[in-house]
Amino acid sequence: MGSRMKRVSELLMKTISGVYQHYDIDFDPYLFPAFHRIAQSKTITNTLLCETLQTSQPAVTQTINKLVQKGLVQLEADTIDKRKKIISLTPKGSVLYIKVQPLWRSMDKAVKEMTQQPANSLLEHIDQFEELIKSDDFSKAISAYMKLESQISITTFKPEYAQAFYDFNIDWLETYFYVEDFDREVLSKPQEYILDPGGHIFFAVENNKAIGTVALMKRGENAFELTKMAVQGDQRGKKIGQQLMQHCIDFAKDNEFDKLYLYSNTLLENAIYIYRKFGFEEVEVEANSPYKRSNIKMVYPL
Repeated sequence: MGSRMKRVSELLMKTISGVYQHYDIDFDPYLFPAFHRIAQSKTITNTLLCETLQTSQPAVTQTINKLVQKGLVQLEADTIDKRKKIISLTPKGSVLYIKVQPLWRSMDKAVKEMTQQPANSLLEHIDQFEELIKSDDFSKAISAYMKLESQISITTFKPEYAQAFYDFNIDWLETYFYVEDFDREVLSKPQEYILDPGGHIFFAVENNKAIGTVALMKRGENAFELTKMAVQGDQRGKKIGQQLMQHCIDFAKDNEFDKLYLYSNTLLENAIYIYRKFGFEEVEVEANSPYKRSNIKMVYPL
């Protein structure tokens, strides 16, 4: 039984590696258990990861080292016990984790579909599943489910998304703070206040519908403020904001920005945590800050 399971496991891993390559995702399926657990925990110690995965310390250490080499996780020493390491995803790891979700869901559905055939024993089930993998039926099932998965893309400003830009931001302000007259003025005229002066507006789009947005406002010679980030209310919690954040950072690097910064409020603890996670560093807020509701300024080290 052990030999049969090992053979199927190796065949399955080889097939899944090919699926990742087909969808242009650089990921080793052997790293999945650790990567998925770290992502779910946000932060986890190497000791707890061993206990959770029920595997040996050397095996976990080897997996963590591979994830670090790929730039997907980062390590910090525990403040109490220096022997322990605190593990968390890097910005690159967070983006990959979001990107791979549709494929993982498709894999899960394909496995369930491929293992529903009637059989008289476990060994017969294993034989059937192995033959389905060898015949490419398993890969084809994953591809079929992937076609049903909606994909979120990041796109530039389009006039038809202008109302969404206004609505998402007004809803966010009303939820967490308050709306000033100037907010309504800027949000209702993005072309005049953001795009014409040299800024940029991006949208997260799903099925041709905007579900999130962010702006880069030009604030001087090759300096931009990351602002107006908001996600449709029923879409929050899906890490859409993180995808928009990564897009802005990549855009700033590709276009060789000299400065990229943002203003926020320390009451938004989760947002501040994400900004730090992506590499933004706190600096002193100037006396003439443009926002009354902000009490923290952060700069990305380009």
